Amino acid sequence: MITLSRRELVTSAAMAGAVLACPDALLAATGGAAPWTLGVGDIEADIPLQTLRRVHGKAPAGLAGKLYRNGPAKFRRGGTASGHWFDGDGLMRAFTVPGDGTATLAARFADTPKRRAESAAGKIIMPGFGTPAGTGAVVTGPDDTNAANTSVILAGGELLALWEAGSATRMDPETLETRGFKTFRADLQQMPFLAHPRIEPDGRIWNLSLSGKSALVWRLGADGALQAAQGIKLPRASYLHDFTATERHLVIVLQPWIQDRMRLPYVDSLSWRPEQGTQVLVVDKADLSRQRIYELPAFAFFHLGDAWEESDGTIRFDGCIEADPTFGATSARELVAGIHHPAPMPILGMIALFTDGRATLTPSGTAAEFPRSNPMLAGKRRSATVHVGTYRTDRPFAQAVGVWDWARGADDSHDFGGDHLVEEFVLVPRPGARSETDGWLLGTTVNLKARATELHVFDAARVAAGPIVSWRADVALPVGFHGNFAARQG
Repeated sequence: MITLSRRELVTSAAMAGAVLACPDALLAATGGAAPWTLGVGDIEADIPLQTLRRVHGKAPAGLAGKLYRNGPAKFRRGGTASGHWFDGDGLMRAFTVPGDGTATLAARFADTPKRRAESAAGKIIMPGFGTPAGTGAVVTGPDDTNAANTSVILAGGELLALWEAGSATRMDPETLETRGFKTFRADLQQMPFLAHPRIEPDGRIWNLSLSGKSALVWRLGADGALQAAQGIKLPRASYLHDFTATERHLVIVLQPWIQDRMRLPYVDSLSWRPEQGTQVLVVDKADLSRQRIYELPAFAFFHLGDAWEESDGTIRFDGCIEADPTFGATSARELVAGIHHPAPMPILGMIALFTDGRATLTPSGTAAEFPRSNPMLAGKRRSATVHVGTYRTDRPFAQAVGVWDWARGADDSHDFGGDHLVEEFVLVPRPGARSETDGWLLGTTVNLKARATELHVFDAARVAAGPIVSWRADVALPVGFHGNFAARQG
């Protein structure tokens, strides 16, 4: 068994940390600052169940269930602030569409040791991805700093809030009450469980833990029970937020953003080494010792689309490709302070790995992030990639949603306009769906003009036609990261 070293990294660096001061610009937050800063504002308390107001259209028949979304929503305390957008306290949102034309929202913070410690201290003290440790921080393991703020899955009836550097956090699917950290096996306590597990159509779950050049491969059954946890070695200590998978292989993309020193905040331990290029490690699911490595020119990324394998053995997958990691290293650190630092736009690209050892990257030309696809085709051949896009130079965050068709080389998209900050959308297949886009796109935006979060539903095959229905909350939740839809059973 590989022993991960993140615990030692977090503990030792926390002891020497310093308080992060809150710049004056940050104090303006969502008051006198630019309108987009509403997307990084603070939520001070849980959001009780509320019925959303329908502002457009009619809910489609057949769509019933819950959209769970996760993201940071508390960045500031007592004149101090998180040093990175990725480090705010996680707020689980549950948007329920019961199938009767209505929609509701409830949201609840994950009750983590980090949140409790900072509430008691009245200031931001715990280290994170881009936040130094403050005076009074006590860190004995990764979960002391766990923000539970990045993604969410349902596994065996448990709602799991995910954060890449520590345990999954168990929350009640109905009440959103926190039930503590998930320990899959006693000797795996506090082992990282990445925020982007790959879920096969039958419900089996694959995931990774990362520490330097070591990785642990998790395999869970559809019931959420641990089936296997096996260590592998990686060729380099790359920053890894996401990976992908075909039916037969795990695909691990190793960008040249490399951890080459022991330092906190974590982002300061990373160096951009473009001369080393990008590597892609392909691992056989049935035998993790069977591996292949492919070489590509240097690029950075956060998110990848689902992969598939063709009859001749060629593996294809798409991703949102960045020229360098400026956004994660610099721009996202400044967002909490109300500062927009433009970074290279992520471009949707298709990567092909050929059996003769060649690898190619073909850009679509479309700026895109948060790639999603039909969950029933995970690991299988597909053509459609759901994404957000249309980025501006005067503010962060997307303002459009679309479906890129790789077969046609065309985008079917809807631009909400400059008054909206667009969050990730998911594709929900219609019951008995007959095609890849036979279903709905379901997602949220922050309406800056109305100062409210909105829930939207599109026909996934006719996105340019605009939302079928939109509902509005009476609160603006900060821009979040990832979510998943759970269809109503029965």
